[in-house]
This record gives sequence, structure tokens and C-alpha cells, in this order.
Amino acid sequence: MKKELIIFTVGAMIFTFVSCSDFLEVDKEIKDRLTLEAVFLKRDYVEEWLANAYTHLIDDNGDVGIGNWHFAFSDDMYNPKYKNIREATYIEEDYQNSWIYAYRGIRQASIFIENIRVCEEVTEEEAIDFKAQARFVRAFYYWKLLQKYGPVPLLPEKGLDYTETYIELSIPRSSYDECVEYIASEMILAAKDLPLRRELLSISRPTRGAALSVRAKALLYAASPLMNGNKDNYAAQLVDDQGRRLLSETYDEEKWAKAAAAAKDVMDLNTYQLYAFYKRVSGDLAYPETITPYDDGDFSKKNWPEGYADIDPFESYRSVFNGELTATENPELIFTRGQNQGGSGVNFMVLSQLPLRAKGYNQTCLTQKQTDAYYMLDGADCPGKDMEIGRGDGSQRATGFVTDGDIQAGHYKPLTEGVSLQYANREPRFYASVAYNGALWNLLNASQEVDKGPYYCWYYRGGEEGQSNSGNWLLTGIGVKKFVRPTDTNDDLNTSGSNSHITKKTDPAIRYAEILLIYAEALNELTSAYQIGSWDGTITYSISRDANELKKGIQPIHIRAGIPDFEENIYANADAFRKKLKRERQIELMGEGHRYFDLRRWKDAAEEEALPFYGCNTLMTEKEKEQFHMPVEITSVRTCFAEKTYFWPIHRGELQRNIRLTQNPGWLNSY
Repeated sequence: MKKELIIFTVGAMIFTFVSCSDFLEVDKEIKDRLTLEAVFLKRDYVEEWLANAYTHLIDDNGDVGIGNWHFAFSDDMYNPKYKNIREATYIEEDYQNSWIYAYRGIRQASIFIENIRVCEEVTEEEAIDFKAQARFVRAFYYWKLLQKYGPVPLLPEKGLDYTETYIELSIPRSSYDECVEYIASEMILAAKDLPLRRELLSISRPTRGAALSVRAKALLYAASPLMNGNKDNYAAQLVDDQGRRLLSETYDEEKWAKAAAAAKDVMDLNTYQLYAFYKRVSGDLAYPETITPYDDGDFSKKNWPEGYADIDPFESYRSVFNGELTATENPELIFTRGQNQGGSGVNFMVLSQLPLRAKGYNQTCLTQKQTDAYYMLDGADCPGKDMEIGRGDGSQRATGFVTDGDIQAGHYKPLTEGVSLQYANREPRFYASVAYNGALWNLLNASQEVDKGPYYCWYYRGGEEGQSNSGNWLLTGIGVKKFVRPTDTNDDLNTSGSNSHITKKTDPAIRYAEILLIYAEALNELTSAYQIGSWDGTITYSISRDANELKKGIQPIHIRAGIPDFEENIYANADAFRKKLKRERQIELMGEGHRYFDLRRWKDAAEEEALPFYGCNTLMTEKEKEQFHMPVEITSVRTCFAEKTYFWPIHRGELQRNIRLTQNPGWLNSY
């Protein structure tokens, strides 16, 4: 195809995936009568084209999820806006912008890669970096499509010849392994030319670590039970238009070794580490004095990073997400969409979390199951953990409430008088993440009229934040504090429903804690040793399940969290460690868009998402506080798992445009 073709023609080349009008709009910043040659002769146009390829990472529904909560509607939390997703009653046309946006971005990046060398106004060094960025963006879009929809069509890199027949323009789905191999190989090519670090003004552009991290994520998914050795009926039905299976029915343990090696590639860059905030010897309600973590005789005796003797685990975890750190200050941030994330950004997430008094919607809540997942301060399970869903260990939930005498004696920090003892002596991440009944919202200037500082929020019926007819109350009586900063209120704000009062926050698309967990998870599944080359082929790793290597993935996270290490018998037993690893991801990565996909790739969703949905008894008033804290089943939300939700449906319009495209099992093919 000749480069003289105008942009209109380029837009027509890929009409099999979205309409021509959709593709034309993606070029709105470029004069649509310019030729490709003219576009790539000018530096300004080149930079604009590349920037345009990035834009679909920040559009609503484009990158990591659906609306304000990035696929965070599994068994861990709930927002009534997404009741149809939780109940699997959505249809093939719902929440489908990500397909359109991703393929737009793929097209933009491919054209850029093919034509960047034309521009003489760009230096050779800049051209290499620009091309590597475009390669990353293209592979990243494929990764997000793969994560949501499963195997997808891989477009020819030089585009489609629009002179071909309609049938010839149609492209079938590639297999899952083929998609992962493409993403992994493209990320290696990108990593070779991407820098290790970015400056402030380009902080949202990818680095070598970002490329290698996406590769590790894709390889981990390919090794997981849903995609690796899956012989069930669902996998048998997931085929292309020729009846070829798209998920491997042959188990390959080496896939885990490749995922572990890919995570090690990132670790061995020696560029990232978990963020730690050092101890405060004094403080206030918004930025409290450090509460001394549990004395385990090991981590408690050592300074960071070998121990937590000199750090504040609460603030260390809280600051990673709430905007206290800029992207350049956060040593564990590997890739981010920055602070301008459209309607699916962190600011909108926080708006749904904030109490009414803080001008929020007061709607996003945690389940009892997620609340129970957090450890006690000493690393033990909370009493009565999961007892209502039939998984308890025989212990009963704590009864009673914090008294004034307890407060005077300095017990149960940071709880206030009247808080249930179920929430006492929990690990620091709990207090940074969970807005239990009576929790301290560390908000400055929380209201114009009253209480101009941090305040304790109560969810009893009849209270300001409790059950009401407005719909702005927490269905479980347990809210979400993660991502909330003390400055996320404004004394001059008079109306609710705006996020202008919320501190701009850097989106944590990929952070180092996830890489550590990938390493530990992948190693744990190995029964043999494997020799795997590094990403650049300079060294060969010997990869096997080794307790000391497992600790490299788990211990830094536990140390930063201020909780003790696992017992040695956990490291010695793959089944026991797997259970702990899954729980660690549930806690550490809560609200970051992982749980929904984790349960599916592990094939755990059928059990976990079908369990009854429990929370506090929000019908109870403060006079009935004992009953309020006795978990009850939330029957207004139907809990179930539909097998078809392993992957998102493909829009039926796409199936009509691309006649070789096949639908995911369980979803409708035509109108």
C-alpha cells in the first residue's frame, strides 16, 4: 500500500473491527487531508501522532477497566453502580469501549512504527525511543484486550489492504499462547531501546522496567490454570472459526518458570524497591504518630529494608496510593497513566468512597470476606474469620467495644471509644484501607459547617452516613479508605458530586509489589529446575522452587506491612504457600484491578464468587450496636458465578463486521 494514501484511506483499512467513523475520529488532531508522508516529515506532527496513540490509555473504559472501579467488583468490594456485573446480568453490548479504544491505539502505534524513520527533524536517538514507546503501547493494548476478552485477533503490523474482499479482511482469533508470545516478544524489543528511568515531564511514558513487567504479567497469566492444561468444557468451547482450541489443554510447568524468570528480569534491574516512610515520633489525627508494629523478635529488631524497626508501616502503605508521593518520588512505581486518567481515574474512585460529609458519594464498600482477609497485628487470623461462609476455624468473632478506659490506657490504637473490638489489633494495611464503623477518616476540613478536621465516621442506621433512602450509604457498613488522602476535602466546596476537591493521584498501573508476588507465585508451582535465559540473553537463570527465593517475593511486602514472616512450614509446603500467596494478593493489591482477574485465571471464581455476600447489619441503629456488628447475608445482591464470565463477551457488532471472529462461550453471537 502506498504511503500517498490519505488518512481517510488509512482509516478505512481496518473497518473490520470498528466503523470507519470511529477510526476517523482518532485522527481528529491531525488534518485529515494530510498524507502520511506529510505527517511524518514534521516533528510536531510526529509527536502529536505518538501522543494520540497514548490517549486511549486514559479514556473512559479504555485501559484497565470499567468506569470508576477498575474491575474491582468481585468478592472483595461492591458498588451499586455495577450490580449487573456482580450478578452477571450485563449483556454483550455493555462496557465495550475498551475493545474500540485498544484497537484504535494499536492502529495508531503500528502506523507510527512503520513511518517514524521518515522524519528528519527527529534525531536518531529520539526516533529509537519514540519507536520503542509505540511498540510498548501497541503490546500493552493487546495485553489489556487479552486480559479482558481472552484470545484476540492480532492485526498485521503493516495494516490491512482495504482493496481486498470483505472476507479476506476478516481475521480470526489467535490462541492465548500466540497472543502472549507476541506481547512478550514485542516487550523485549521495546525494552532494548527504552530507558531505565523517565524524567518528571515524561513520567507516564514507559521504561524498560514497564515493558519487562507487562511481559511478566502476560507470562504469569499464560501459566495459570485457566490457560494452562485446561481440559474443562469451557475451554473446549473456546475455539476459532476453524474449531481450533484457543486455550491449551496440555499442562506445561515450564510456563511458570518463564514467568518467574521474567519477574526476576525486573527485579535484577535494581531500579525498584518498596516505598517506606520512616517513623514519626509525633503527629496529629491526619498524620498520626507511628504505632509500633508487632514485636516478632526478627523484623522488629532490624531496620528497613531487612526489618520494620525504623519505619511506619501504616504511612508507608497509605502514601503509595493517596497522592502523598509524586510519580518521581515513588520507588515502587513501574508504570502509570499519570494523574489525567479521564473518567476512569483514581479521583473518581475516591469520590465514590468518600463519606457524604466529605462531599463524596458514600457508596463503595468492602465485603466482610475482604475485611476478614487482613491479618491481626501478629500475623494471625482474626477471630471468627469467614465463619459465616463455613470456613471458620471454630473461633468466634470478638465481642465488646472500646471503652474510655481503654483509650486513656493507650490500648487499641487507632480505635476510638465505641468501636467494635473486631477491628482491634489489626495489621497496619487494614487501617490504611478499611473504613470500618467508627473509623477515623484522616480528612482535613471535612465540612464547611462543622468538624473542620479528621473525624470518626459511623454507619449506624439513622446516622449521617448510615442507611437512608437516598442510596448514598454503604450496603455492608464497611467502607474503603485506600487511595484517600487527608487533603481530599476542601472547606470552600459547597456541592457534592465533583472531584475537584480530591488531590490528584498517580495511577498505580504496575508497581514493584506485584512483581515480587508474581515471582513468588510462579516459583511455588515448580517441581523441577529449569534453565531460562534472561530477557536480553546475557545470562541464564536456574529457576526452581526454593524457600529462600520465595522469601524474596514475600518478605519485603510483609516487612513494609509491619507483620511477621510466614512460618517455615508454609514455605516448605506448596499448597499452604499457594493459599497464603493468593491471600497476599487479595490484601496488598486490593482495589487495583487484580482480584476479578486473579479469581478467573486461578479458576477459583466459581467457588469464591458464588459464596454468600456478608456485611454488617446496617438496619441496626447505634442502640443496637451489638447486632450491627454481627455479620448478615446481603440478600439484595445475588451472588453467583456464571461460567461465561471467565472472559468478557465480544460486542455482537464486531462479530458482524469480522465474520471470522468467534464469540466467547456462553454469550450470544447475533442480535
